[in-house]
Amino acid sequence: MAPLSARYASAVVQARRAPIRVTAIERELGTRYTVDTIAGIQRRFEKCDFVWLMGSDNLATFHRWREWRRIAWSVPIAVIARPGYEMATVASPAAAMLRRFAMKPAQFRNRGTWSAPILVTLRFDPDARSATAIRAGDPDWASRYGNAPLRDQITHRPIPRIGSEPGGA
Repeated sequence: MAPLSARYASAVVQARRAPIRVTAIERELGTRYTVDTIAGIQRRFEKCDFVWLMGSDNLATFHRWREWRRIAWSVPIAVIARPGYEMATVASPAAAMLRRFAMKPAQFRNRGTWSAPILVTLRFDPDARSATAIRAGDPDWASRYGNAPLRDQITHRPIPRIGSEPGGA
């Protein structure tokens, strides 16, 4: 896995035109599992509404995640449809449980009129390549993000640079 600073800087670039603020708050919270991260950010940011965003490949195995039902009852889940995962997603135990809470994206935009559990599927023409294939096509991508000073967009704390992280180069 690339160093945190490179992954963070890359995410900031990818989110530049979206109403998304990038964070590495798991480092500060000391959480390892999604269920714990969600609980931590909900405690810390009580007045904020969160939506869990995942790819349909993750929904296919979501039932194997630690306390996945608690996650589903804690935050609405927006799933990005990915080519090749339609059947695995439909057949998954998590999708079967969440199916009755499915909502259309247009309904979901009406904030304040819904609460978890909610499952929204977002469809668009994504890049069909896997993250593994993208990294293999540009194995040195992380080195382009190593020099800029970074601050977390949520906590405003510095993000350690490549080389200053535990196990960094």
